[in-house]
Amino acid sequence: MMSEQPERFDLCVIGGGPAGYAAAMRAIDLEKKVVLIERDKIGGAGIYNGALSSKTLWELSNKVANVNEVISTRLQDKVELSWKEITSTLNEAIFERKYQYACHIKLLENEMDHDLFRYERGSGTLLDKHNVQITREGYERTIYADNVILATGSRPRQLPDIKADEKIILTSDGIDGLEDHPESVVIVGAGVVGCEFATIFANFGKTKVYMIDRADRILPFEDTDVSTLITKNLEKKGVTVHNRSSLERLEIKDGRVEYEISDPDGNRQILQVEKALLSIGRVPNVESLGLENAGVELTKTGSIAETDTQTNIPNIYAVGDVSGHIMLVNMGEVEARHAVERIFFDYVRPIRYDNVSTIMFLMPEVAAVGMNEMQARSQGIAHKVAKIDYSCIARAIAMRRTQGFFKIIVSDDEDMNILGMRAVGEHASSAIQAVALMIHSGIPAPTLAELVHPHPSIIEGIQECVRMLLNKSIFKSSVFRDKLFCYSWKDGVETPLQVL
Repeated sequence: MMSEQPERFDLCVIGGGPAGYAAAMRAIDLEKKVVLIERDKIGGAGIYNGALSSKTLWELSNKVANVNEVISTRLQDKVELSWKEITSTLNEAIFERKYQYACHIKLLENEMDHDLFRYERGSGTLLDKHNVQITREGYERTIYADNVILATGSRPRQLPDIKADEKIILTSDGIDGLEDHPESVVIVGAGVVGCEFATIFANFGKTKVYMIDRADRILPFEDTDVSTLITKNLEKKGVTVHNRSSLERLEIKDGRVEYEISDPDGNRQILQVEKALLSIGRVPNVESLGLENAGVELTKTGSIAETDTQTNIPNIYAVGDVSGHIMLVNMGEVEARHAVERIFFDYVRPIRYDNVSTIMFLMPEVAAVGMNEMQARSQGIAHKVAKIDYSCIARAIAMRRTQGFFKIIVSDDEDMNILGMRAVGEHASSAIQAVALMIHSGIPAPTLAELVHPHPSIIEGIQECVRMLLNKSIFKSSVFRDKLFCYSWKDGVETPLQVL
């Protein structure tokens, strides 16, 4: 008697986070039979301990900080939110999104009668390049897939000699488990996530925050003007930044955290705080995938090696955090849809990463697309820069939110193609998408100068930047030298533009 053959699918997606979910939905669009395997929670870090939860906290903290900023001039008591109130709002947000995913899956399965879409709860392990074993407690089955997409995401990186118990020493996974505002916290790492949590705690106004960073400044991958403004605001909120510091020791003593740092001159300092937050990056979840059974290769950094989402095994693809590119929800979804289209279409243009839009939820908000000045200069690219302070934008004045700036970087030639943009301030994230589209489509910067922008709006500042580059701006950079900046850079030399 012949053994029963495994059920066959056009596509198996392992991992039900933002990337894996997007891959499965795109396969449904193409009427392919797809199985989506998730071992824990559908939605992954996109909902839990990640983007949604941290941004909900940021929104709450930002509202508290804004209200307190207004009433501080009226000698009124500050607004405070208990951690219980904060957690309640956070749980509501997570439940709302989780419920959407759960209902969507259930309705899809019912509507399609399992003909096209199957959701399997459990761990997916490659037995070879086509057969995938699905296991959970009391359950095991094997399916056959013509193609496989690996989308198992990432987890917070740990330090080898420091154990995060998620109670006293935390990673971002442990923030939701806090029972009250920490009286004090040290954040190890001053990248985006570390700075975002420093902002959140500082905004609520009940936690003394310390940050440890090896670099000369926080956000070292961004231009100095961005980093300086964010640092100034954090320090204004009482945050202490230990720049150019090495963490020599961090341990739990008597239920608190004691840490020791040293500077380049050898000076040492020992401090005690209530909690510690490790924010030193993330590592891909590749364990237990059975990559060795299928012959899938890893990079030296431990992510899955791939070219335009395809691994060294032609029918296996890797998307999202597990591929080690840009660990963002939006990029994971883009890569996932792209992988599905590569699998089922004859030709798909390669993914472009030069117009990726990012947001940093700081004080104030920072949005970015394309190159910054530092990157352009390191690559020796001749360019022009125009920068306008928010205090010169009518909408910012009306909102009483005049802290921040727009900066556009263009090629130093007749075309003036946009290389990148940085927006720092209120509504920053809403201002960059048109520029991202222009970078993607190759539309030169002068086009922005001819558009009729709504008034008053923040995006008028972007238009004024381009007008500065064309020497047709309303305000002249040579007059408002502390608010407007326009210059070119070539061969290491910076030259002011619009000199009267």
